[in-house]
Amino acid sequence: MPAPKEIADLVSRFEMHYDEYKQPHYKEADARREFIDPFFEALGWDVGNRVGADEAYKDVLRESREGSGAPDYAFRYGERIRFFVEAKKPSVNLEESVQSAYQLRNYAWNARLPLSILTDFEEFAVYNCQYEPKEDDRPDKGRILYMTFRDYLER
Repeated sequence: MPAPKEIADLVSRFEMHYDEYKQPHYKEADARREFIDPFFEALGWDVGNRVGADEAYKDVLRESREGSGAPDYAFRYGERIRFFVEAKKPSVNLEESVQSAYQLRNYAWNARLPLSILTDFEEFAVYNCQYEPKEDDRPDKGRILYMTFRDYLER
């Protein structure tokens, strides 16, 4: 199944302005609005609650208070949260960020979610969160998938 056109457009735009998006001044909030939200929308999630669902039935909750802390997104199917997504700005190297991986895994562990996602759009990592996180864990502890935006069209 080919990637949706919207994702191809996001990949192209990110590639075109890559150096700008990697600068420390490019904020996480901008990455969420310009890339991460549209990415998940293109995959069929109603991130912006376009259908106007009641709070109890929204596909995606932003900065949910489930578990410990507030992950950026909680994705639901029905009334039950299935996974978290923690977003970062593209200047953060997610492949090597101990703190980012720990933060995500800690949120999911405390909410008893088996999987969760860490992304800045440039990088996308899925974690098995069934292992109790420790602050000194390597960033690849529990990581079951890692790819970059350059892989999105094929994968």
